[in-house]
Amino acid sequence: MNGPLPEKLAHVHLVAIAGTGMGALAGLLHARGIRVTGSDRALYPPMSDALARWGIPVALGFDAKNVLEPRPDLVVIGNSVRADNPEAQAVFDAGIAYRSFPDALYQLAMAGRHSVVVAGTHGKTTTTSLLGALLANAGRDPSVLVGGVALDFDGPFREGAGPHFVVEGDEYDTAFFDKTPKFWHYHPETLLLTSVEFDHADIYRDLDHVKDVFRQLVRGVPASGTIIAALDDADVCDVLDGARCKVVGYGVDEGEHGFRAVDLVPGPEGTRFRVVRDERDVATALVPMYGRHNVANAVGAIATAVALGVPVADAAAALAGFRGVRRRQEIRGTERGVTVLDDFAHHPTAVRETIAAMRMRFPGRRLVAVLEPRSNTSRRALFQRDFADALAGADRAVVAIVPHEPIYSATGAVTEYLDAERLAGELRAGGHDAIALGDVPAIVEDLAATSREGDVVLVMSNGDFGGLWGKLLERLRAQ
Repeated sequence: MNGPLPEKLAHVHLVAIAGTGMGALAGLLHARGIRVTGSDRALYPPMSDALARWGIPVALGFDAKNVLEPRPDLVVIGNSVRADNPEAQAVFDAGIAYRSFPDALYQLAMAGRHSVVVAGTHGKTTTTSLLGALLANAGRDPSVLVGGVALDFDGPFREGAGPHFVVEGDEYDTAFFDKTPKFWHYHPETLLLTSVEFDHADIYRDLDHVKDVFRQLVRGVPASGTIIAALDDADVCDVLDGARCKVVGYGVDEGEHGFRAVDLVPGPEGTRFRVVRDERDVATALVPMYGRHNVANAVGAIATAVALGVPVADAAAALAGFRGVRRRQEIRGTERGVTVLDDFAHHPTAVRETIAAMRMRFPGRRLVAVLEPRSNTSRRALFQRDFADALAGADRAVVAIVPHEPIYSATGAVTEYLDAERLAGELRAGGHDAIALGDVPAIVEDLAATSREGDVVLVMSNGDFGGLWGKLLERLRAQ
C-alpha cells in the first residue's frame, strides 16, 4: 500500500477484475454507490455474467489509459498482475493510491467488524457460503464475501448490518508487491480451518512451507477468539500448536472432537445425519449436498455458527434451505438421459471426494469423470500418481491434454509436466476405462459418441474448460 486511503472514494478501478475475489469486491463497492471500473485479459462465467449484470464496465486488455483517463481515487491490484503490467506501472508513476485486494477488502469493508475467516486447502467456498447462510437465517444479518457465486445471496457477496463479516481466506499470495498470504490480512477473531494439504506449488515448496503460513494464521487469532478446526486431519492438528485461543474440533463419524456428524444417510434431498457434541446428541440435520467432505463442511459451519451465538438446533435446521454454490456439483442439464454436472475440482483430493460424492448422489449410474488439469500445480507432474488414484473411482475417465506452456513458479523452474496420456495409460493398465484427448471438440465428440442413457458426466476444472459442458449438452440435444 502507498499511504492512507483518500478521504472520499468516488471512483475505484480494479486491475484483473475478473477473479472471483476481485469481482466480488467490485460488486460490493458498486452496491455502495461507488463508480467501479475494471480491466482484465479475459472474461468468463460466472464472474463475467455478474459484472455485466451489475453494469460495471470492463476493458479487455491492460492499458495505462485505463487508470489515467479518468484518474480513479483508488486502484486495487489483483494477485494475478505482474510487475510489468502497464496499468500497475502507470499507477506507481502517477502516484495514484493503490491497494492489494485483501488490504482493500479489509480496510474498506471489514475493519471494525468481527472477522470470521474460513481457511483451508479444500472446502472454503462452500463452507463460507454455508456459514453465511446459517447466520443470515438466524437473523444475524452478516456480511459475506466468497470466492464463487453463492446462490443464497445470488452472487459472491452479501452486505449486512450485523457485526460479523465472513470471508473466504485464501493462502495464495497477495500481490507482486506483497508476497504474504491473503488470509493474513483479514485478522480473524473467529477462524474455521477445514484442511491443510500441499497445493499452490508455484509459490510453496512443499507441505511444510504450506503449514508455516497456516501456523502464523493460527497464532494471529487473539486469545479472546475461537478456532474451529477439522481435527480428523492430522495436518490441521499439526498447525494448531501455537494457538492462543479456544479450539473447537469437528469431524465426521464417531470421535472425541467436539462437533461430529454421524449416521450419514444419502437420499433424494441430500444427506441426513445426526449432530453430536462431546458425544451427546444435539440435533438432526439435512444438507442438500453429497459426500463426506460436504457433510464435514456442514458440521464445521454449524460449529462456527454456535461459537458465534446461534443455537445449535437453529443452525442445524437451517442447513436444509442451503441453495449451494455455482460450479460446485452443479447440474447443468440433462439431454437424452445423460446428466451433465460442472464442478470446480482440480486438486486430486477434491477430484477423489467429488467422484465419491457423485456415487452417493447417483447410485447405480455410470459415472464419467472429465478433468482439465489447468492450475499451475495440476499441470505439473507432482500429482501424476494421485490423479490416477482419484480418477479410478469413476467408471470412465477423460483427461484433457493441456499444452506444455511455461508455468509460473516462484519455487524453481518447472521441468516436469503432468502427462495426460500416461495418466490415461496408467488407468487402463489398472483395468479402468480412460482416454486422453487434446481439445474440447474432440472431448465433446468422444462423450457424445460413448455416453448412453442414464450416464452422469462430471466435468471438473478451475477454469471455463472451453465451455465444455454447454457444448456437450448442445451436441447431445442435436443427436
